[in-house]
Formats: sequence, C-alpha cells, structure tokens
Amino acid sequence: MSEVREKAAKAKQAARIMNRLTTEQKNEALALMADALIAESAAILEANAKDLERGRQEGTSESLLDRLALTEKRIEGIAEGLRQIIELPDPTGRLLEETTRPNGLVIRKYTVPLGVIGIVYEARPNVTVDAAGLCLKSGNSVVLRGGSAALESNKAIVGIMHKALSRSALPPDCVQIIESSDRSSVDELLKLNGLLDVIIPRGGRSLIQNVVQNSTVPVIETGEGICHTYLDDEADPAIAEPIVINAKVQRPSVCNSMETLLVHERYAGAHLADLAGKLKELGVELRGCDRSRSLVPGMKEATETDWRTEYNDLILSVKVVDGLDEALEHISAYGTLHSECIVTEHTERAERFLKEVDAASVYHNASTRFTDGFEFGYGAEIGISTQKLHARGPMGLPALTSTKYVVHGTGQIRG
Repeated sequence: MSEVREKAAKAKQAARIMNRLTTEQKNEALALMADALIAESAAILEANAKDLERGRQEGTSESLLDRLALTEKRIEGIAEGLRQIIELPDPTGRLLEETTRPNGLVIRKYTVPLGVIGIVYEARPNVTVDAAGLCLKSGNSVVLRGGSAALESNKAIVGIMHKALSRSALPPDCVQIIESSDRSSVDELLKLNGLLDVIIPRGGRSLIQNVVQNSTVPVIETGEGICHTYLDDEADPAIAEPIVINAKVQRPSVCNSMETLLVHERYAGAHLADLAGKLKELGVELRGCDRSRSLVPGMKEATETDWRTEYNDLILSVKVVDGLDEALEHISAYGTLHSECIVTEHTERAERFLKEVDAASVYHNASTRFTDGFEFGYGAEIGISTQKLHARGPMGLPALTSTKYVVHGTGQIRG
C-alpha cells in the first residue's frame, strides 16, 4: 500500500472516533497543540531554516520566502489561532430543523463532520496548523499535502502536534501529512474516493486548476486573488490613500492583497501622481495603461497579461477608467471572484458596486486585506472559497460540516 493510501486509510479510521468526541475533549487537544508549538518553537525554526536555505539556493523569490518564513512571533500567532478556535462554538451536533410528520415520524436535521478532508497547499507552514485546528474542532480527520518548499517545517509541526494529540482523547492518526514531494502523491490523493470525503486546494492557479480538473473526490475550490480597488471620482483622498497602500504593501504575498488599481479619470488627474510617488517610495513597481503612464512619468507599460496576473509581490497594475461602468467591466473581465473594493463617498455608486460585483467579499471604503477568517471572527481559516456551492468566502468551522437526518419512529412502515 502506498504512503498516500495508507495515511488516508488511517485518517478514515480515526474519523470514526472523532464522531463521538465531546467539545471539551476537542478543545483540550487544541490547547495541548498550541502549548506544544510554543514550547518546541526552536525545533520548528530549525526545520524552517532548512527550508529557507534550500529556497534561496533554488532562487525562490523574496515574496515566496516571506510566505514560507517562520519567526517566534509568527509561531505565537499560529498558536493563538488555535486558542481562538477553542473559543468558537462547536459547529457539530447543532439541531437545524425538527419536523413531526402526520404519521408520527419525528425528523431532525443535525450538523455533522464532513469526515476526512484532504488539503493540498503550497509554501505556507501556518496552513498546516490552521487546517488541522479547524478540521479537529469540527470533528474531521485531515490529510495534509503541503508544498515541497515547506516540507521540513511541516514535518516538524505535525510531529509536535502528534505528540500533543497522544496526550489527549483524540487519535493522533486524525492528522496525517504526506511527506512525498513527488507530484504523483497529489495525483493519487485526488483519486481516493471512499477514503477522502472532500479536497480543498490552497495555492496558485496551476495548483488549484490541477485539483479541480483532475480530482474525482469532491472539491471545495479556493481561487487565486486578482483583487481590485476602484477609486471613484468622489473618493476621499484621506481614506483612499491608506487603503491602497495597505491593500498592496502590508503583505503583498497573500491572496487578498490588491493586484490592480482602477482610478476614475478625474481622481487620477488630481491625485494619481502623488499616490504613485508614495507607492514607489515603498518599493512598489507600477505597470499602467496609456492614460496612467501619461500622468506618472516612468511607469512601465501594462500588458494584457498584467491584468490577468496575481503577482503576490510588490507589483501593481494601474488603469485609469472613465467611471464606474468601465471599472465594473474590467473587474468582470479579469476578477477571480475573490475580493473587490470601491472607495467613494457617493452612496448610490457604492451600493451599485456592492450589488453588481460578483466576488466572495466586496468592500466599501476598506482594504481587501480583511478577507480572512481571523479578521471575520472565525479564528483560523481553512481557505477562501471563490465558488458558490456549499461555502463561499473565508471558510471557518461551519463550512467544514454537512448534515444528517435523524428519524425517530414508533413502528411506522410505508404503505
């Protein structure tokens, strides 16, 4: 039996035990995991240093190295994410509906775990802990297949979590990590019908499309983030400037950062040059349309490819538009259904933008960087769904449950 199938089988066996655990038992396990990550942070950082060194030798970009890098502070934040999950309501066992039929049957609908969840993701070791914590709190087992760039970090983290789980009521086999870095391990994972109940991909376009197109296991699709901010001609510069800078600069390597800035022609004429200057001072490379370049000398020319690119870096596409209609058309053509923002003091335009833009999260006068399970009050997130079935937007605990009908009778038979 291959490593992938063997570990998935162990996770499925553990899922049967997970179904009968109490909220208190799950919370105790999460607390033990959080404490262990802090106590053994030195071992995690040592493993992470090996991943970072290998990444530098292989020419990995600084933005991707930032996604991979762990520090004491980041490990503390990861542990805090687990503690926040403890404080959240248990999403399982909730009674959603109750009906008594004319024949006396009592039908109740409850929330239940999905079962065994496969997570395929790239070079972000925090996902290893976030995914495990959310899956365990919602009563699921999880099979993790992270990117090869973070393999040493992920192995260290899962090893520490296993030791913590061995001191709890939860079976350590409820968390599995695939250590093979061969792509065939992903291909095999995608075909494990009967062992996995759902697969959630987290990463760039090629990873997500590979999972969506090739998986025979049901998929909850998380998408890339080509996020736009539109500055209307009635945007307040005192609000617009900090939003733009935050959305691009605060952490450019993540999916909710802004990749394209759309600017009303009147606002651009008055403010774009100044805003561009401040972005350049912060290290942002600007690529613009002809009208943008005429207002900002030295700006690189944007190509068709730029409008379709999730940079995950300090690069920003800029387009001057005639108004809201053109901004909406551009977002419709190039957006990835993730997060979109309008900055304006014009209420009617804001409402139109919020209604017409098709995205998991739409913003008025706020940075797209808030599309995050932590910021939405869900604790850590399993991913940001850009699809429309079952779950959409930041996926917290409720997104990791299904439903079950429990029917009580007194001997009824169907005629």
